[in-house]
Amino acid sequence: MLCLQEPLSVKHQSLIVMAVLDTVDEATSKNVHLLSCGFSLCGFTVRSFTLQMMDYLWTPWRYAYITGADKIEGCVFCEASKRTDEQAGIVFRGKHCFIILNAFPYTSGHVMVVPYHHLDELQKLPDAAAQEMMSLCQRTEAVLRELYQPEGVNLGMNMGKAAGAGIAGHIHMHVLPRWVADANFMTVVGETRVLPEALEQTFIRLKQKFSEIE
Repeated sequence: MLCLQEPLSVKHQSLIVMAVLDTVDEATSKNVHLLSCGFSLCGFTVRSFTLQMMDYLWTPWRYAYITGADKIEGCVFCEASKRTDEQAGIVFRGKHCFIILNAFPYTSGHVMVVPYHHLDELQKLPDAAAQEMMSLCQRTEAVLRELYQPEGVNLGMNMGKAAGAGIAGHIHMHVLPRWVADANFMTVVGETRVLPEALEQTFIRLKQKFSEIE
């Protein structure tokens, strides 16, 4: 933060102007955010800057998921719907959609609500399937809150590879419990996910709970 406590000579004012401009140039080249407020000095419009370094959150575990999906022949979700629940990790089957465990979960309890229709855009989904998808999302939220007591819940859909979809050809809704600081040092720096529950146990718990509320 640049602060002026008392009147300065013209020479000193000029030196301050040059220093500030150099700081701005250097900060811009390094992707540094500048928080500023303006004031007039020596005929120039000068600003008082607070520098804030840009934060980056790397998610390396997603790379294997995104790049690996293309190596599987056919559609992962279409093939999963043909297998037994135990083989595919399907915890609930509806008329138009099913709920399946994420094989690469962000957190324990991470599931996806998937329509049986093989479609790449939500706008193409028939109304009945779209309505059931949202209904199952509500049901899933209730189940996750009861079983895991999360501090929050993520609900989201990525359509297209540019949007981060691992399986771009078949739309699906992610629903997962979240806790404060669950993306911690182990995840961001150590590139390691620490999941307190095995997928097999998650499957058993979720499938039983969904069967109770049918």
